[in-house]
Amino acid sequence: MSRSHAQAFAPPPESAAERRNLVGLSRAELAAAMAELGEKPFRAKQLWHWIYHRGETDFAAMTTLSKDFRARLGERFTVARPAVAEALVSRDGTRKWLLNLPDGQQVETVYIPEEDRGTLCVSSQVGCTLTCKFCHTGTQRLVRNLAPAEIVGQIMVARDGLGEWPGDGSGGPAEGRQVTNIVLMGMGEPLYNYDNVAAAMKIAMDPEGLSISKRKITLSTSGVVPEMERCGRELDVNLAVSLHATSDETRDWIMPINKKYPLKMLLDACRSYPGTHNARRITFEYVMLKGVNDSEEDARRLIALLKGIPAKVNLIPFNPWPGSFFECSDAATIKRFADILSAAHISSPVRATRGDDILAACGQLKSESERRKKSERAGADL
Repeated sequence: MSRSHAQAFAPPPESAAERRNLVGLSRAELAAAMAELGEKPFRAKQLWHWIYHRGETDFAAMTTLSKDFRARLGERFTVARPAVAEALVSRDGTRKWLLNLPDGQQVETVYIPEEDRGTLCVSSQVGCTLTCKFCHTGTQRLVRNLAPAEIVGQIMVARDGLGEWPGDGSGGPAEGRQVTNIVLMGMGEPLYNYDNVAAAMKIAMDPEGLSISKRKITLSTSGVVPEMERCGRELDVNLAVSLHATSDETRDWIMPINKKYPLKMLLDACRSYPGTHNARRITFEYVMLKGVNDSEEDARRLIALLKGIPAKVNLIPFNPWPGSFFECSDAATIKRFADILSAAHISSPVRATRGDDILAACGQLKSESERRKKSERAGADL
């Protein structure tokens, strides 16, 4: 399914008439591109430094390269990230960027500042194929997968917006790094676009470029079981699983992917996820839906389901969005749920809602173009 899905929703190829974007190329691909110019491999290393360590987009400013070489680069290539259509800042400091892609599609990226970290929530697809009932993004049809340049480009856009690139090559911005963690929890299902996500994360993890540790990267999946082991083996990043229910009946309803990969299959894949141990647990995301999945019985079933898995449970208060029909569990119910998990020695923090005033909270991402189309359709029906 994931292979055929990747082919059906592949990003559009670059036009032969356009200059080739160097962002998103692997080291080997960058070296091959330089070889086509008759340049030696060390040129690729120089460019890698300028693109991913310095954040430079103008070949003319890459002063360690010869003037002639810079001119030839400008004729054949470009260093481009997604264009910012809109940049919003929440009252709590959360930032959201609406990004324009070359084919006119849009995605959203969110930055969440905290005292000890700065987390960037990155999208992997335009829209989503999973149609989870409680998720705003899931109401938008899947358009296509993102290319490596469009995924890693979101990190670069965030660093642009935060002024995070080192201006003198010394190794970091004056105020220290702000984007410390990456979570693939934005629009889309990352494991249905695994190859492009993996290519982008290998660039992000490269110590001579963006240099984000694999221990600071978390990939969130709704349960694409066939790709989970591959992800752990090849990328060795942290895993988060969108669980949200403790019975197949409820999960089938709110997360249709469960009909293909039911709870037992999903949790068996979690038990065998490479590199998992007590110091590196799998995070299970659990949105609290009033009267749906928040009973004491649900909490006890959850404990039984997670037996034998080094696990942490993030309890997420449901974030309402226009047209949603679920309600958030009340504070007392959430506390009781968390207390039952805690008594069973399962860490169960309640996630603070961030950026809800700019629709940047968990489950609220949806491109502005899709919102506009829906509004126009509604107006036409009046």
